Amino acid sequence: MMPLAQMAEAVLRTADGREKTARSRAFAEEWQTARAAGRTLEIGEASPPLHLARPARPELLSPRDVPRRKPGTVEGRIALLHAVAHIELNAVDLHWDIIARFADVKMPLGFYDDWVKAADEESKHFNLMCDCLEVLGSHYGALPAHAGMWRAAEDTAEDLMGRLAVVPMVLEARGLDVTPGMIEIFRKAKAPQAVEALETIYAEEVAHVAYGSKWFHFLCGRHDEDPKERFHALVRRYFHGALKPPFNEEKRAEAGIPPDFYWPLTATG
Repeated sequence: MMPLAQMAEAVLRTADGREKTARSRAFAEEWQTARAAGRTLEIGEASPPLHLARPARPELLSPRDVPRRKPGTVEGRIALLHAVAHIELNAVDLHWDIIARFADVKMPLGFYDDWVKAADEESKHFNLMCDCLEVLGSHYGALPAHAGMWRAAEDTAEDLMGRLAVVPMVLEARGLDVTPGMIEIFRKAKAPQAVEALETIYAEEVAHVAYGSKWFHFLCGRHDEDPKERFHALVRRYFHGALKPPFNEEKRAEAGIPPDFYWPLTATG
């Protein structure tokens, strides 16, 4: 069995989305099968790329240059599904990257269990979105996409606590805020496949945010730091702009993030 960090690097160096997620799911199954059998596993070392392998399409644009489309139209709903597919594919890379890039930081095996599971689920989410796009006669890569998704990884490439603060506890937590509205758009459009796919994503993303909170608090305990103060400092350092309400306070609390973590980081906080 290949060391886990090398598996992670192999995913990061795979450009095609369907191929990347197939490799991701196969590696996750290897890891989980070995863990279930009680086998001793090697984390190993890796040299993850700072600039990912990417397919020729979609064209990556600055966020302000990505066209806005109204969700009340089929074209608008295709654009929404495409945007979610892009987010999910970046999440696959972000979760494998935290394994590969920080393999030198001594962490319990549970840390790797969590991020392998998250990467596996994000791979499933990407494929669900691709399936929904194909039903509507489109595909991932047919539209331009947001170029800023990977910036959080580049900015926190040498800071594990910064990575945990910004990716699961800010970016993925934002998904908990906006996904219910997306589900309602597709419910009104009588698109049951998209509704079911987004409900799966919504249910499973809570755990991914919770993994971030759990391991962030673990490292704060290791370094004898106040979690709330450290979180605020790291988000102000690495996240570009204020956090934007409304917040899904119930799901954020379920994931282990209380309101006094995020409200002070809003423009009015």
